[in-house]
Amino acid sequence: MTTMRAVRAHKRGGPEQLVYEDAPRPVPAAGEVLVSVHAASVTNGELAWDATWTDSFDGSGSDRTPIVPSHEVSGVVAELGPGVTGLSVGDGVYGLIPFTRDGAAADFVAVPVDALAVKPSRLTHCETAAVPLAALTAWQALVGRASLTSGQHVLIHGGAGGVGSFAVQIAAALGARVTATASARNREFVSGLGADRVIDYAGERFEDHVDGADVVLDTVGGDTQARSWSVLRRAGTLVSIVQPPNPDDAAARGAQGVFFVVEPDRAGLEAITALIDDGRLTPVVDRVVPLSRTRAAYEALQSEHPRGKIVIQVTEDDADGATA
Repeated sequence: MTTMRAVRAHKRGGPEQLVYEDAPRPVPAAGEVLVSVHAASVTNGELAWDATWTDSFDGSGSDRTPIVPSHEVSGVVAELGPGVTGLSVGDGVYGLIPFTRDGAAADFVAVPVDALAVKPSRLTHCETAAVPLAALTAWQALVGRASLTSGQHVLIHGGAGGVGSFAVQIAAALGARVTATASARNREFVSGLGADRVIDYAGERFEDHVDGADVVLDTVGGDTQARSWSVLRRAGTLVSIVQPPNPDDAAARGAQGVFFVVEPDRAGLEAITALIDDGRLTPVVDRVVPLSRTRAAYEALQSEHPRGKIVIQVTEDDADGATA
């Protein structure tokens, strides 16, 4: 087999550029694994990233069109590239594909072996595809950047969102005291994820309810980030996944401001898998659509605020329970 089904864009743009078509099946190079994709998921803003279209994060590299979107994958090892060890054909795997490579909205994708981990046994492929980007972002923010520990107080902005919903669960699993902001309709949902307190961001000012937080996780940016310094203790940490924190604000508060972009991370995935298989972390799937409806999934991200991830189902064998 030299071809496969894929969703591709031949010209830079938004969802309108995505077409469902036949494409060449990738061949794994040294250090890569060919994954037979069972499910993938889509990320808001992905089609606006320079890395989606070029081989660099700042857009200065070579054009990669036609590109395949969707960088979260769950599937089965179909072939091992030269020098790959630790995995076998038929293993269930999942991971975050580097952003400067083709993604998983296709029958097959070649992925660096270091970006993959063994799939959680408790989850279906569709559930697993909702994990890598959002869960790794939350893990790298709270554990890698903020060093959150048991007993500390964390404020998580956007607790019902893709990253926020994982961050609330991870923080609770680490033994932290969790305050989260969310809309009024999502208050019960976020409380169910493990938040000790949920603040309606539309009807309440979080500054009136939070003081001396050890960590703030900013998934919103703008005014929300600027106002967050006042609730942070001295020497606390504000981690943003949206925009770099103002260093002058950090200095005035005697605090640390951190901005980062999530990276593929096998060790992080393995820690996340342990939490999932221990029943302490559950992905939130808003809906599942077939590969042929990938364009509609990206359009939905522009017009809606899904609760959790929109997942692309590539195979039909994942509907009734966890599979390899």
